[in-house]
Amino acid sequence: MFGVSARAAVGFHQDAAGDWVATLACGHTLHVRHRPPFQLRPWVTTEAGRHEKLGASFDCSFCEMPEIPTGARVYEQSREFDETSTPAALLASHRLRPGVWGRIVVLEGLLRYELLEGKVGVWILRPGVVGPIAPGLAHRVSPCGRVRFQLEFLALGPDESSKDPD
Repeated sequence: MFGVSARAAVGFHQDAAGDWVATLACGHTLHVRHRPPFQLRPWVTTEAGRHEKLGASFDCSFCEMPEIPTGARVYEQSREFDETSTPAALLASHRLRPGVWGRIVVLEGLLRYELLEGKVGVWILRPGVVGPIAPGLAHRVSPCGRVRFQLEFLALGPDESSKDPD
């Protein structure tokens, strides 16, 4: 599947459904549910248990996504897509050309982002968690129910802004 990076828990809160969520030092979040027999985390059900886990390491798969280089700038943005208007090309394996970076920005709902080459992985993107796309690596997206999202295309040099993003 894919590797994950260990990050320290800096806090806990409940989501809208009442499930516990760890806030990690990297800024990402991770559900830490206690749902026997599949998820065994009895410590999350008490304040003392959660307090003991502050500083504990949790795996953050979001930290394994590609990292957009410092200095990359947005030169083009797609129109907004939803679960019914997502182009077939985005649902199938496709690549950005060399030198072009992308960023998937979810405005509402959830979007599955699969990186099929390099650091292979699957992430569920939501508002506030963008999906960086590295140049030349095969990837695809698929809506998880109702969703609104758009794509941003980034370049490091001035010559990329005059080219087509795909």
